Amino acid sequence: MEIQLAVAKAIKYDSIESGDTIEVVERPMGGVSVVLVDGRSSGYTAKAVSSMVVRKVISLVSDGVRDGAAARAASDFLFMERGGTSSVYMNILSADFQTQTLVITRNNPTPVFIAQKDQIECISSESQPIGHSRNIRPAITEVPLHPYTTVVLYTDGLLRAGEVYGHSLDICSLVQAYLDEQEPSAQYIADSLLKHALRLDQNRPNDDMSVVVLRVLDKESDQIRRLHVQLPYRVDLNLD
Repeated sequence: MEIQLAVAKAIKYDSIESGDTIEVVERPMGGVSVVLVDGRSSGYTAKAVSSMVVRKVISLVSDGVRDGAAARAASDFLFMERGGTSSVYMNILSADFQTQTLVITRNNPTPVFIAQKDQIECISSESQPIGHSRNIRPAITEVPLHPYTTVVLYTDGLLRAGEVYGHSLDICSLVQAYLDEQEPSAQYIADSLLKHALRLDQNRPNDDMSVVVLRVLDKESDQIRRLHVQLPYRVDLNLD
């Protein structure tokens, strides 16, 4: 089998920094985890908070702490650091080779989609953001690490794309359409969802947008681990 993990992000129009932070880490007993934190706004302040939370979770997961415990610890940490004045939405998605499961940990009301062969399930159980109080528990979903499984998670900026223009994004139907194609890559699905959302916002996103796609494929692997990063960079020509 092969695990594919892809990320696509866009910054809110006219903002200089995204409030969404995403980090990927290899699990100490085998596998990979991705942490997605939505800072609830845009700009440097939101970025500082979301980055702080992601660093905490990544550190705990790297030390072998289970995802649910890492989420609860990060919530208490944010509450202590900010006195309950800051909260964030958070997702942790893990392919855990030790338990041979996919683990989805949610402190985020935004739904998550799981596609297994020809069926797509929407996970939308009640879930609270972290940081505004102590002892906030995440919603956890665990499914077998089987081939032909795809997980799609995203921030609310993607979900609300097009609202100001009277449009809506049907993520479930789009994911189904992409999966009906011949073995689309995780990156193709992530890029396609983000591009569709940007079109609905007339390429001026009203919020930061992030999408994460994990696919489990039934294919031969050359046993090489790869990570590809593509980051836009704009040169400030006014610098002396």
